[in-house]
Amino acid sequence: MKPLAVYVHIPFCTVKCGYCDFNAYAGMDNLKVDYGRALVHEVEAAAALFEAREVSSIGFGGGTPGEVPASDIGAVIAAVRRLAPLSPAAEISLEANPGTVTGDALRELHGHGVNRLSIGAQSFHASELRFLDRIHSPEATAASIRLAREAGFQSVGLDLIYGLPGQAPAAWRASLEAAIALGPDHVSAYALTVEDGTMLARRVERGEVEPLDADAVADLYELASDVLEAAGYEQYELSNWARPGHQSRHNRTYWTDGEYLGIGAGAHGYVGGERYENVAHPREYIAAVQAAKAPPFVAVANRYTPDAATAMSDWLALRLRLIEGFDPGEFAARFGQAVPLPVASVLEECSRVGAVETAPRIRLSRSGRLLHGEVAARLLLACRQSAAPAAV
Repeated sequence: MKPLAVYVHIPFCTVKCGYCDFNAYAGMDNLKVDYGRALVHEVEAAAALFEAREVSSIGFGGGTPGEVPASDIGAVIAAVRRLAPLSPAAEISLEANPGTVTGDALRELHGHGVNRLSIGAQSFHASELRFLDRIHSPEATAASIRLAREAGFQSVGLDLIYGLPGQAPAAWRASLEAAIALGPDHVSAYALTVEDGTMLARRVERGEVEPLDADAVADLYELASDVLEAAGYEQYELSNWARPGHQSRHNRTYWTDGEYLGIGAGAHGYVGGERYENVAHPREYIAAVQAAKAPPFVAVANRYTPDAATAMSDWLALRLRLIEGFDPGEFAARFGQAVPLPVASVLEECSRVGAVETAPRIRLSRSGRLLHGEVAARLLLACRQSAAPAAV
């Protein structure tokens, strides 16, 4: 049976952090009951998409999935199970914030089949947590890891943020070492970015916050690679390191062109070569699901099939996020042709300057990992050139 992943978006947060541009909302606890029911109804409406499928993973993201009742998470998992078998190795992951889930809730989640937990630590410095609008303490992260282990979780990860204004290498190293000391199985490290429309962006515009310069951010990224690899964590994706056997199988679906359903407000999906996006606001999402006018896509705001150039450039950009890169034969199997000459030329040029390795697989070099955005932009232009009709 063909594998299918399922992403479930939980848009609720206790506080909307100033840097966050995700589809997340604070102060909407009154919608949680109806939202939980709507998730189950959307899964059931998508029954036809589960036919002849085996579910490889279910990922709960947000927002903060750990802040909704564990019974709601269990109800969604049960709905999926009724429609398709789960792979024996299926990963069911959930994001949680330190201090917001109890031991009882974690045990219930584990009982429902959740087997991977990602904890949003972000920093181990109280001052940095305050800047990021996080409401937990460094001690709360340690307590959450302990509770997760006691609840039976064998795969626990920590998320960290670097590149804060004025952040010194010593402070970032201290956070990394504090994280490692807690023994997580997986570490994600993301650079702080100033996203349009966020409170952080407005503070930068007013001159209240000065972002860290790009060279300093790059130094912190390389420091993370050094410290985590020295501690036994293998980097397998630009922002992710894992102990053996603990790579995110759900996220690999995104990076390797796998198909996935998007369930929930603002969720994105990719099935049968078509991409779609659900309506974003939780109230509008609930209303759309209740109306259920057009199964299997009952809450979709936008659906489209990427053109050839977009499909190729998306594939290349995502595969180059993986440290393993790709074999040219994988490209040929996906697109029915060899790597087009304009694309191959860009890869060769990037290879000459040391950003890309071309043998035995095509992948970013260690220094080239800092240039993924630039390489991806050049590949997009090359893909468009490849798809353009020949001049006559």
